[in-house]
Amino acid sequence: MAGKLGFGLMRLPQTDANNPAAIDIGQLKEMVDLFLEAGFTYFDTAWMYQDFASECAVKEALVERHPRESFTLATKLHPGFFDSLEDRDKIFYKQLEKTGAGFFDYYLLHGVDDESRVKFEELDCFSWMQAKKDEGLVRHAGFSFHGSPLVLGQLLDAHPETEFVQLQLNYLDWESPWIQSRACYEVCAHRGVPVIVMEPVKGGSLAKVPPEVEALFKNAEPDMSVPSWAVRFAATLPDVALVLSGMSDVAQMRDNISYMSDFQPLSQAEQDLCFKAADLINAQIAVPCTGCSYCTGSCPQNIPIPQYFSLYNEVMREDMEHKGWTVSFAMYDSLAKEHGKASECIGCGSCEAMCPQHLPISEHLRAVAECFE
Repeated sequence: MAGKLGFGLMRLPQTDANNPAAIDIGQLKEMVDLFLEAGFTYFDTAWMYQDFASECAVKEALVERHPRESFTLATKLHPGFFDSLEDRDKIFYKQLEKTGAGFFDYYLLHGVDDESRVKFEELDCFSWMQAKKDEGLVRHAGFSFHGSPLVLGQLLDAHPETEFVQLQLNYLDWESPWIQSRACYEVCAHRGVPVIVMEPVKGGSLAKVPPEVEALFKNAEPDMSVPSWAVRFAATLPDVALVLSGMSDVAQMRDNISYMSDFQPLSQAEQDLCFKAADLINAQIAVPCTGCSYCTGSCPQNIPIPQYFSLYNEVMREDMEHKGWTVSFAMYDSLAKEHGKASECIGCGSCEAMCPQHLPISEHLRAVAECFE
């Protein structure tokens, strides 16, 4: 891997904010070129990113425009989209077709957790990935993980051939009792397994922080952006091989390149500042959603769950006793005209089965409905 910055292709620029598949290919091409020119090479996509359009965008913006040896490409197999041995191959070869990559430098079993591990193991997916390596279709095999440290250790002990693990890791989740970033990181470090970091900015929530947190960072380093603290925190950890950043526009790309091209690890005092920021932020977050949108594709009521949670979190941070109304209410009404209302949740649980944060989504939607409706 060249450099510690990876380009996550899950939150790409869009020409239509309400259509994740409407990717702004022109802007994406510019971002790809800037990334490669800066000396970085790692691109990360997946089967269902951008409403299943991300892998096709990779082909158009990257594979067809740059020599294959100039970049490395990762994609993934998610348990929500296969139910048989045959399904695994159908998806894999379709991914090769969609990306046009010829082979994948990195291939991951996607979203492994305490429950989905059963499907991955019953359908022998770990051996299946090794067979793809033997065929030359995969160079490096690993998995992304959203479960407990105990299960992570069990998986790595059962599958010592695992070359890397992708973990949700950021200063806000470092001591989270749900995500357990620190404990999962230490499981990998203890076994000498390199870590690739996902969600370093927690779906953008560590880019838009409360004013007192922003002031904390700006007083320490006026020229550094707020999200740079989150990315650099993750990259500072010695067993982190790469930090993925889901960049959504050229400005974000330029900002990440500015401090990751000549990356300087955070000092202990700077890391402590991140933990202080985490305490301040955690006191204000109502729903710890990262906005990955895994939940929305399976919702029979077409409820824009991450958007509603984001608006709800904004309102919970407001001084509603004195304001009484904010623009978040108008935004909720606008969304509800095109999608299902929060109150229309039928409690089917399909969203919760897909949520890598293991959130009680139906319960939170009831709170959203009470607030906005």
